[in-house]
Amino acid sequence: MNTRNLTLIIILAVILIFGGCACSGYNGLVNQDENVKKAWNNVQSDYQQRADLVPNLVNTVKGAANFEQQTLTNVVEARAKATSIKLDATDLTPEKLAQFQQAQAQLSGSLGRLLAVAENYPTLKATENFQQLQKQLEGIENGIRNSRNNFNAAINDYNVKVRSFPMNTLAGIFGFKAKPGFTAEPGSEKAPEVKF
Repeated sequence: MNTRNLTLIIILAVILIFGGCACSGYNGLVNQDENVKKAWNNVQSDYQQRADLVPNLVNTVKGAANFEQQTLTNVVEARAKATSIKLDATDLTPEKLAQFQQAQAQLSGSLGRLLAVAENYPTLKATENFQQLQKQLEGIENGIRNSRNNFNAAINDYNVKVRSFPMNTLAGIFGFKAKPGFTAEPGSEKAPEVKF
């Protein structure tokens, strides 16, 4: 075998090895990206489940005599704002995620105030329907927390892969960029103050 043929074989071997690594790396990035999308869809599903429960909760509370109408109005408006923000997993930017998170936090706060005010209405608290809705809401909030944690874990795995060398070069070539995850709400380190 002459030197020219040996050089050609070595070059072809290097190209095949590099091509195989590139294909494997690309497929790994796609897999991680799809995991992020799946986790994001689960987050949205849990938030939608909560939004779907709000009208039932509001209607149940409306039945209580002299219930604070402003509290109910705030919950309905917060729900409308939270459900109006549509965010696709392929378009997660820190600004859009912060906007989504802020709207969801506003709904959480309104629901918290609704339940706090409901404490002043013993007949409302005693109704079976209200108790069931309260339990459902608690379960949904736990589901949201778990989905957000799973989403952040998927984001972490994805971001580590996108930012690690040499995958970061391949990620840059194919347009894969780091994505934001959920963060704690500003001021969440302080316990909320409830006033009646």
